Amino acid sequence: MMREYLQRKIELVNKELDSIYLEQDALNSTLAKSMNYSLMAGGKRLRPVLLMAAADAVGANGENFVHLATSIEMIHTYSLIHDDLPAMDNDDYRRGKLTNHKVFGDGVAVLAGDALLTMAFEVIADSPNVDVAKKLKIVKEISHAAGPEGMVGGQVIDLESEGKHIDMNTLQKMHRAKTGALFCAAIRSGAILGDATDKQLEALTEYARQFGLAFQITDDILDVTGDEASIGKPVGSDEKNHKSTYVTLGSLQSAKDLAQKAVDNAKEALKDFGTEADFLREIVDYLISRKK
Repeated sequence: MMREYLQRKIELVNKELDSIYLEQDALNSTLAKSMNYSLMAGGKRLRPVLLMAAADAVGANGENFVHLATSIEMIHTYSLIHDDLPAMDNDDYRRGKLTNHKVFGDGVAVLAGDALLTMAFEVIADSPNVDVAKKLKIVKEISHAAGPEGMVGGQVIDLESEGKHIDMNTLQKMHRAKTGALFCAAIRSGAILGDATDKQLEALTEYARQFGLAFQITDDILDVTGDEASIGKPVGSDEKNHKSTYVTLGSLQSAKDLAQKAVDNAKEALKDFGTEADFLREIVDYLISRKK
């Protein structure tokens, strides 16, 4: 059930993304090609899927919000383009393909990321089936998650931590912002769009926090145990960049135990939800078994 649900939502997201920004309609074809190169390079589409799943969990039809959901994928893709730049993680491959700057150059890659981030808010503004008051709430959720208190702030902590031994509290603070904040925004946005009660929103927020933690720990584990063909980028990049991770600050086994605890906590947060939240229960279980 989980895989069928996930595949359907991924196909909806990809179809919607493909219809939003056509290269032939662009002011600058080089910029459009660069944006689409990364945006349509595949990926799990977890964030927009989670937005729709959260709406489903509170009794709405999440597919009504697929257009708005693509905005979060645009923001996520912008962050990956910038993450891979020589001034950041300096990676050559992403999702099994050359990174954006390796194909289009550093300058165009920076601008493609900027364009995707900016365009995401235009997509929110243009979204059908959403009233203005909710759009404003979603803009606040997502901009906070993507800004200095979220992704960007977390990335700065990451840069400042390279080559240093940081403690577990700093590591968790960094990843709550860099990785977890956008997951949280996606799930909270879906709940808001679905008219969640305050109690439901609180429970889904806790689920999102635990989901983000499990996701990041698993990423750290895969950087040690994964293979390049499966994950689509070189393994061992954390070690190469002298980064502290959940594995290096403990052990491989302690990281696995911590990931399992986060999964258990996430499912506990959904205890008052019915079968509408089954996908959220199953996808968090899948997280710690994934190979990419």
